[in-house]
Amino acid sequence: MSGFGLGPALLFCPADRPDRYEKALYPADAVILDLEDAVADAAKAAARAALAEHPLDPDRVIVRVNGAQTREVAADLDALAGTGYRTIMLPKASGVADVEAVVAGRGLEVIALCESAAGVLAAPALAAHPAVVALMWGAEDLVASLGGTSSRHADGRYRDVAVHARSAVLLAAGAAGIAAIDTVHTDIDDASGLAAEAEDAAAVGFTATACIHPSQVETIRAAYRPSAERIRWARAVLERAADAPGVFRFEGVMIDEPLLAHARSVLIRQQRR
Repeated sequence: MSGFGLGPALLFCPADRPDRYEKALYPADAVILDLEDAVADAAKAAARAALAEHPLDPDRVIVRVNGAQTREVAADLDALAGTGYRTIMLPKASGVADVEAVVAGRGLEVIALCESAAGVLAAPALAAHPAVVALMWGAEDLVASLGGTSSRHADGRYRDVAVHARSAVLLAAGAAGIAAIDTVHTDIDDASGLAAEAEDAAAVGFTATACIHPSQVETIRAAYRPSAERIRWARAVLERAADAPGVFRFEGVMIDEPLLAHARSVLIRQQRR
């Protein structure tokens, strides 16, 4: 996998559940085989073995290893060497030293997961590292790193610190020209909340949204998929721009280069799977 071209729905799957690998990959754009939080310590060795014993299409697989400062990560990386998987998600990335520790000549592409105060503050430096192809943020670990107890208000809205972290990671990724991945919506039954967050993610420039249950995949895809009306507008305004270079009025709106860029992004999203 060269660069990061996956999305919009990335589905986590515990790496110690190879019986779920194909079931997770089938509906999603990519599967994140998780060696970290989803796997108990006693099952980590079996999870690593399963990676090699149950291979999937490496172009649609991300492996979340354990953190760079953990005792488990070396065994994770050794296990990866025996597979075709070369895109990893690095949890709790707090700086470029963490990336260097896991890359170290292995030819890996890294999705740096900024889910601590240090990680969010280091997002620009992480995004600038040549091995990093995407940034993702995480709300729950972030709040835990601050000594907090909840990332959301009672009505489901993110608290201000989470909103800030989300924006900071998106901006750092955008400034570096790499992909940004929005975090999971942990309330599996809240399809409307997930849809609203995924629609916002697509609107502001996230490349993908991670999820934890197959039922969330189509909700995310639908949110990233431009509406027929939006596609019509994009095509029409770009056609008009070809005949009317410079600033012009279209359907009551003044159109200049930033809005033409919006239109091009709409058509790019339409072409994505």
